[in-house]
Amino acid sequence: MAAPLLSPSNRLRRTPFSEGVEAAGVKAYSVYNRMLLPTVFRSVEEDYRHLKEAVQVWDVSCERQVELRGPDAARLMQMLTPRDLRGMTPGQCYYVPIVDETGGMLNDPVAVKLAEDRWWISIADSDLLYWVKATALGWRLDVLVDEPDVSPLAVQGPKADELMARVFGDGVRDIRFFRFGVFDFQGRDMVIARSGYSKQGGFEIYVEGGDIGMPLWNALMEAGKTLDVRAGCPNAIERIEAGLLSYGNDMTDDNTPHECGLGKFCDTHTAIGCIGRDALLRVAKEGPLQQIRPLAIEGPAVPRCDRWWPLRANGTPVGRVSSTAWSPDFGTNVAIGMVRMTHWDPGTLLEVETPEGPRQANVRESFWL
Repeated sequence: MAAPLLSPSNRLRRTPFSEGVEAAGVKAYSVYNRMLLPTVFRSVEEDYRHLKEAVQVWDVSCERQVELRGPDAARLMQMLTPRDLRGMTPGQCYYVPIVDETGGMLNDPVAVKLAEDRWWISIADSDLLYWVKATALGWRLDVLVDEPDVSPLAVQGPKADELMARVFGDGVRDIRFFRFGVFDFQGRDMVIARSGYSKQGGFEIYVEGGDIGMPLWNALMEAGKTLDVRAGCPNAIERIEAGLLSYGNDMTDDNTPHECGLGKFCDTHTAIGCIGRDALLRVAKEGPLQQIRPLAIEGPAVPRCDRWWPLRANGTPVGRVSSTAWSPDFGTNVAIGMVRMTHWDPGTLLEVETPEGPRQANVRESFWL
């Protein structure tokens, strides 16, 4: 049976790079922040292998920005996250859990500090803009909160440095991890960060203004011809191997950062002003009752997990599996699951209920990459 089609509308936004994505032969999309996110070009497996060996250009415009601008921008940013931002300087990017008053995860974005009074929050799939607006209004802060016309374009893979240097100059090679610089492209300043949703290395270009989108896309494709550049997208196999979490899939607002293994990004005692601080202080003291763990699922390839699969120990529910993929490099089904503390030790054998029947799952000490 053919897969159902996605009906376009004004509510489902194209991106400044959609023309290039379509010309490259995109085969599937997901909807992310009401925008099109490519998910497959040749095949998930072939895209995976190419990502690890060459370089890809990803349309990740769906990583929308929430901009904070004004005298209270830094105060508002600290209210949103339990990570202590006092030592963060302009030019840095921080991975920041965003929590509500109960300590529940609302998003896991990257915060980009452009200036003391100007920040971008590069969000995962959620309506975080409205939470931030409401917080600013409720506390009567002197800050403008809006979604700017900024569309990220990622360049990922082991040849990413060479491709970026061909377009932006050798200075781009000097950008440190989770730092950014400002570079010229056809007379336009572009914020370029060494970051991205893969462990293969690369950059994210924050493209301001949709009109420059396709000229940049075409320039990268032309410059990368001898590097075997291709259009690509976040790859399910590679991200699960690397333990890169997906908000809405692996975690929701029912989970605290500590349950998601993000406690190292929480400075709850010193992040004064964070809305969820009191709740997280209790969590930090008592410890989580469940936590995300890497799992290996035995047997042949399982289907892609498009809903949570129950995890059991001797018939007793002990968690869920949220993301799965067959890893060609490791010869097993790699998975991400939320597991109760009684059964999360490495080497614990559990049973996962897949659509094809029960399989044995082994809790691993760490992710594969």
